[in-house]
Amino acid sequence: MYIEKVPNRNSPPCILLREASRDGKKIIKKTIVNLSKWPEHIVEGLRSLLKGGTVLENIKDGFDVVRSLPHGHVAAVLKSLHKLGIDKIIDRKASRMRNIVIAMIVARIIDPRSKLATARGLDSETAFSSLAGECSIETIDEDELYEAMDWLLVRQERIEKSFAKQHLQHGALVLYDLTSTYFEGKTCPLAHRGHNRDKKNGKLQIEFGLLCNVDGRPNAVEVFEGNTGDPATVANQINKLRDRFGLQRVIIVGDRGMLTEARIREEFKTTDGLDWISALRSPAIKKLIRTNKIQPGLFDEYDLAEITSPD
Repeated sequence: MYIEKVPNRNSPPCILLREASRDGKKIIKKTIVNLSKWPEHIVEGLRSLLKGGTVLENIKDGFDVVRSLPHGHVAAVLKSLHKLGIDKIIDRKASRMRNIVIAMIVARIIDPRSKLATARGLDSETAFSSLAGECSIETIDEDELYEAMDWLLVRQERIEKSFAKQHLQHGALVLYDLTSTYFEGKTCPLAHRGHNRDKKNGKLQIEFGLLCNVDGRPNAVEVFEGNTGDPATVANQINKLRDRFGLQRVIIVGDRGMLTEARIREEFKTTDGLDWISALRSPAIKKLIRTNKIQPGLFDEYDLAEITSPD
């Protein structure tokens, strides 16, 4: 393509954007668009581009690129968050606190960092993406992130109830497990020394249990003292499912360290509509073998068998 100025007798010349092609020895010209009404400096800028040059030096009012922030990943996560209605579940009214919570959720997904680093990534002076601008946050520090978490804690039960309404139904499978995390510091009232899954013996820790639906969607979380045994947390989850979420029939799935025989005897067998799925410990399996309830040969071909026993 090229720009051609065509004389027009006593009138101003025509400025045409044209394309030329060859048909044998004949050159065929095709007019793409008439540029006669364009300002001269724009026409010259286009002419420069067509020749492989740059436009900035030919434009009267040039511009400088001061800063460019990554945006695509932010847009994708925010779009998904709004599509799921998470913003409305957090709080129906728009506010700075809700914006900060949404920003922390997105930041945790796209670039998980400490609260201090997250605050720096959201501040307009040190932003690492377009997230702060999309959430209408100009300046922020780590203290305000912690304030937003306190604001969120007040709304936790209502939020969890909304999730349960969407993802848990009567008779549903509910997955539950407990883990722990250690930390430096001595002022947390829940911090105690306990069974340390991080292999950091001597460190204080807290424990937290997570309730999920059968697809693994988190529905509720609860924090416990760091020396709490796994089975001792099960009663809280049963009360949560039945009293807060209104589920009268559920099936809890947990590991054998969680759903012990004592816990099943005390909590599950005495509660109508409450069933469980767990694993047997080695002594219980050996007992079934001794009483011929399990025939090891069944596993030779299929690696799976169904055994029925009153035990």
